[in-house]
Amino acid sequence: MSIAFRVNGRDVSVESEPDARLLWVLREQLQLTGTRYGCGTGLCGACMVHVDGDRAFSCQTSLHEVAGRSVTTIEGLSPDSSHPVQKAWLAESVPQCGYCQSGQIMSAADLLAKTPNPTRDQIVEHMSTNLCRCGTYPRIVRAIERAAKEA
Repeated sequence: MSIAFRVNGRDVSVESEPDARLLWVLREQLQLTGTRYGCGTGLCGACMVHVDGDRAFSCQTSLHEVAGRSVTTIEGLSPDSSHPVQKAWLAESVPQCGYCQSGQIMSAADLLAKTPNPTRDQIVEHMSTNLCRCGTYPRIVRAIERAAKEA
């Protein structure tokens, strides 16, 4: 079955089963490998993308759910890594192993798009959907605070 949607500003049509997970379509068919597989159950956030401007676990989103909609992956957040969250991530030296970072950044960008000046409690609450096994949570919070100030 052919399913059409928009990814990172580009119209695409993919041949796949409608219940195929968006994560695997992005990674395997569209070669957008910045979105990571973590747990496969929507508990870690490594696979976070935006669907019509709202964050979504791509491992739990079926392809038919994005038909006719707009998907943004980490590759589409900004073409030159100039998004305030990406710049703050580097300034605060957030990445350690880096595996969860694309999902963390997508969640942080979602938060700041909806709440431009979040409190620390709002940041912690919003980011609780994303796990970092390296424990860089203090740096993540500082980066989001910095991005909010610099945006």
